[in-house]
Amino acid sequence: MLRIVGPALVAALTAATLGAPQTSHAPVASSTAGLAGASVAAADRVLRVYNNNIENLVVNNSDGSCTRISGPDHLSSILVDDAGRTGTSGVLAPDILIVQQVRGTGQAEAYADQLSAKFGYPAGSYGAIVAWDDPEPWGSTHRCSSASLGDLKKKQTNAIVWNKRTLNLASGDISKYWSAGWLKPGTAYANGAGCTLYKPPNSDPDSTDYYKWKRTSAIAARFTIKATGASVFAATMHLPQENRQNACAGDGDRGIADSGIHLGADATALLNASTIRVVGIDANRTGIAPGTLGGYGMTGYGSAATSGSSKIDYLFVKGSVQSSAVDHTVVGTKSNHKALYGFITY
Repeated sequence: MLRIVGPALVAALTAATLGAPQTSHAPVASSTAGLAGASVAAADRVLRVYNNNIENLVVNNSDGSCTRISGPDHLSSILVDDAGRTGTSGVLAPDILIVQQVRGTGQAEAYADQLSAKFGYPAGSYGAIVAWDDPEPWGSTHRCSSASLGDLKKKQTNAIVWNKRTLNLASGDISKYWSAGWLKPGTAYANGAGCTLYKPPNSDPDSTDYYKWKRTSAIAARFTIKATGASVFAATMHLPQENRQNACAGDGDRGIADSGIHLGADATALLNASTIRVVGIDANRTGIAPGTLGGYGMTGYGSAATSGSSKIDYLFVKGSVQSSAVDHTVVGTKSNHKALYGFITY
């Protein structure tokens, strides 16, 4: 079942309500009681949203070594002021961080509390929703010459970190997880006909990669801005590497505009009930156009490369997004992926 956890256990949501498949493998929302009196309205009426694949806070270097990055250092490298600069007094507390590739609830909660501490807020001022509480490990070295650092990448899930001072989240406004699509190796693409959902039984059968599919489980939530009551939809996705060659979103499905992207049914319901909409994706695919999610009223922001020389990470927004001097892309991000951001006026 889906649980809300934190420094104190504050609620339990049943699987019947949110449709999670198993108690031990359910999406989890991190929360802390007693913050109702701590709500604040953004003085400038701006919703600050970021997207980044944080790579379990372990960076792969070109020589085969890996470097571990602390949560505070990573946050300092992605959070920007209105001019797109890091490390200035104009860097204000974010409202939503859409992230990919965290190890589970423990890392997501620690990251959220490090964000609270960065802005002098009490622990628990940020919550974290993860698609899988404690995903099983997969893979071997993860391209790290140090086994201990490679091991830190073996558990992977996706998360949304949110500011409880500015946003409310009702227990019923967290989606079920949904699976990405892929073309299973050895299958003919046939203009998408060979595509299938990337989950058992259509996942990696070998013991090394058996649980790899879990890193591509997506999750979404619908928040409410405390100051105005406006609704905000946010989703986090991580698509398989196979999407780069062959766009797949599900059974015989190439995805929205042949991108490999799709939204789960109840996530779509939350989106349709929201005024502001934000989707952050590591799509593992180049060439996804800014208008790909135009049918949902969203536009893509940022055109610069996000992984080496390739743009494979995307931020789509429905809302009034402020212009960016750095193309909504944070070059100095301490990850193998550059962060994207959008500041949305409301």
